[in-house]
Amino acid sequence: MEVKITRQQQNLLLKRKEVAFEVEHAQTRGTPERLEIRNKLAEMLKTKPELVYVKRVETKTGTMKATGEANAYETVEQAELIEPEYIITRNTPKEKPEEKAEAPPPKKPEKPVAKKEVSEKSEE
Repeated sequence: MEVKITRQQQNLLLKRKEVAFEVEHAQTRGTPERLEIRNKLAEMLKTKPELVYVKRVETKTGTMKATGEANAYETVEQAELIEPEYIITRNTPKEKPEEKAEAPPPKKPEKPVAKKEVSEKSEE
């Protein structure tokens, strides 16, 4: 996977670098994961991966080239203020589920109690 930065712009107001990039992914045969691109961009921008947020990655049909956009912030707090929550979630590594200690066996559902029908007719 080769990542090439096509455009880089400093946004002083939002304290971030806005980056457009291309990814050549002929070796992997599929669009690379967002986290792989994030790590590679962080290396190229000489910053920590926690500060880079990949906003969009799009592969054109029939090609092995993807284009996308990312933002590299000065601090994590600044990123959390500006980036939408869904972008932060997409750029967060998924945690492996921990093996739970012996869980109690599931309870069997109780049998429903038959109800007697009460007639509303009263004999007088």
